[in-house]
Amino acid sequence: MKKVVVFGGGTGISNLLSGLKLFPIDVTTIVAVSDNGSSTGVLKEELDIPAVGDIGKVLLSMANVDQEFVDLLRYRFSKEGTLHNHPVRNVMLAALIDTQGSLTEAAKYMAKILNVKGTVLPLTEDKVELVGMTKRGVDKFYGEEDVSLNVKKIAKLHYDKEVHISSEIKKKIKEADLIIFSPGSLYTSILPHLLSGEIVSSLKKAKAPLMYVSNLVTQPGETDGYSVKDHVDVLNSYLENRKIDIVVANSGEVDKRIKKKYLDTENKVTVGLENIEETGAEVITGDIFSIENEKIRHDSLKTAYLIFSYLMNSEEKDS
Repeated sequence: MKKVVVFGGGTGISNLLSGLKLFPIDVTTIVAVSDNGSSTGVLKEELDIPAVGDIGKVLLSMANVDQEFVDLLRYRFSKEGTLHNHPVRNVMLAALIDTQGSLTEAAKYMAKILNVKGTVLPLTEDKVELVGMTKRGVDKFYGEEDVSLNVKKIAKLHYDKEVHISSEIKKKIKEADLIIFSPGSLYTSILPHLLSGEIVSSLKKAKAPLMYVSNLVTQPGETDGYSVKDHVDVLNSYLENRKIDIVVANSGEVDKRIKKKYLDTENKVTVGLENIEETGAEVITGDIFSIENEKIRHDSLKTAYLIFSYLMNSEEKDS
């Protein structure tokens, strides 16, 4: 069975994983833990733990249990009080960190409960914050929310402390047949993985090609006006002497009505095939978007199928 490692966080990676779990591949998901917003930020500060929000979302996207149970874990307390705005999954993970001893073990325990096929791991056990550095070398923007609002003023990202990566994550990267950077917030969900010297070093040594599944739309404040190539260029700048080998991008056309309603604030990322090829990456395109609740999302099955097809074609070439 082919081994795939996926880096990411947020809604983008959840959609991707819900498709990948349908195919006969061994998926390890590595999730950033630097979020500091909403329920996650409150628990992070009050309990002095890594961010649990994205780990919870990923676990639910990979779940193979009754939908009613998934809906329960997604339930967010609405009444005013101590639990206001906390989803059940976050409270459960926070409790499991206490009982199991770490977020890694908490995620593994919850994965058993949810009958998850594959492995879900936090990037680090450290409670960390993103820090944005200006062109003058001054640390000015602290925390994921502040970074997201000020990306245009930031020249470089780093963490507020050195992060430690488990030997298990390094082993997964070493043994992978394909390493994927998922869709998601480029600067606050994807790049945080590449702020670890240990991760970048492991990627340099990895035999697996690096794939980027491109965002469908730009993110206001973070990636206004970016093309797919712009996204790849940013990733490459943090990968040092390793580069993205394959790009999966959408070539389908969005309905005019949705364009008018939804794309007033978010613009479709232009594929620009010739420009992408300037990066040296192989380009795979397809009609891989869907409309969910009037919003543009990756079609989880179509996107996962393109990735699985790439893996199978690679195996045929190798043989």
